[in-house]
Amino acid sequence: MSNAWKIYILAIVSFLVGTSENIIAGILDKVAADTGISVAAAGQLITVFSLAFAFGTPILMALTGRVGRKQLLIYSLSIFVIGNAIAAIIPGFGFLITSRIISALSTGVFVVTSLTVASKLAPAERQGSAIATLVMGFSTSLIIGVPLGRVIASSYDWKLIFGGIGILGILAIFLIIYVIPSTVGVEEPVPLRKQLTLLRQPRIAIALSITFFWILGYSIVYTYISPFLLQITGMNEQGVSIGLFAFGIASLIGSKFGGFSTDKWGVARTLISGMLVHAVVLLSLSISAHSAAIVFPLLMIWAFSAWSSGPTQQYYLISLAPEASGIMLSLNTSILQLAMAAGAGIGGFAIEQISLASISWIGAAGVAVAAGTAAVSLGLSRFRARARSRIQLEEPQRTAAN
Repeated sequence: MSNAWKIYILAIVSFLVGTSENIIAGILDKVAADTGISVAAAGQLITVFSLAFAFGTPILMALTGRVGRKQLLIYSLSIFVIGNAIAAIIPGFGFLITSRIISALSTGVFVVTSLTVASKLAPAERQGSAIATLVMGFSTSLIIGVPLGRVIASSYDWKLIFGGIGILGILAIFLIIYVIPSTVGVEEPVPLRKQLTLLRQPRIAIALSITFFWILGYSIVYTYISPFLLQITGMNEQGVSIGLFAFGIASLIGSKFGGFSTDKWGVARTLISGMLVHAVVLLSLSISAHSAAIVFPLLMIWAFSAWSSGPTQQYYLISLAPEASGIMLSLNTSILQLAMAAGAGIGGFAIEQISLASISWIGAAGVAVAAGTAAVSLGLSRFRARARSRIQLEEPQRTAAN
């Protein structure tokens, strides 16, 4: 089997773990009703997941540095199965929180490891597209997993979703055993102190803040998208499922376009333009929220622009520290999850203190900050590149003069 197909296999499994993470947003109102809590309180299931993911992933990646990448994929999927089984079998909001923590830790290790494996399987000139393929697999969960989960939760029981994910997780383990080579390396464990040292570099800290504000704005809206479409736009159950499906289709196209655009036109054009469109669409969503005919295309443009930034941003971060690509991917994933947690919290606060409709313009503000930060970060990178070029050109002249 070619390496390209191995990357696609990893993307398929990424679809599964992506469904487990994203499904809560699609069934948030169902979970809230079944457990007897408010929608805003149920939204904190996403906060708990994201915080466990953000803080647990760097620690676990540091502790498992000497474990083979294939073995690490298998171990993380095994724990992933256990986490979903708890959600499916054991009742109670407390056990659901426990399930989300276990699933978050295992998902974090799998995502970072699979991104590292994919980048090693791909040739250097195709790394942007390889990362995009994994993001595509993850975003496919929005196309199939989340809308299908919405249908299952409406017709049967939302717990069946997690039971099914657990069974498919077992099948994914056997797929990894068969497909991924054991030669995709063991890495030296990276102490947390070294990981955090990268954050002291201003250009890396600024670049990571792009991820934070971009995902913050996205999460504020997406966490509560189902109640938004039901209560503000006035859609019925079928309309919400179709809307989520349309969102997912556009996410898939956007992630592939982001990888293609990065390879063809570069990081700056792809990242800044995508985030500007993202912010404008969220602002338009707040203005046109009561019209389903307008909201449907806005959902698709939002998803396309939002997910086009994913592979581009990850490629950009790797380019800033190619010698520490694994650390950069781990840090970026943690920042992303912190932003998801903050977005879910801010969105819940906005719903209770302002209104459900307010989340879209608040989210737009967050993405606008990300676009501005991207412009600053990429401008500094170009300035440093030009400075290095001048030094390299002047050095032979100084040597000759001496």
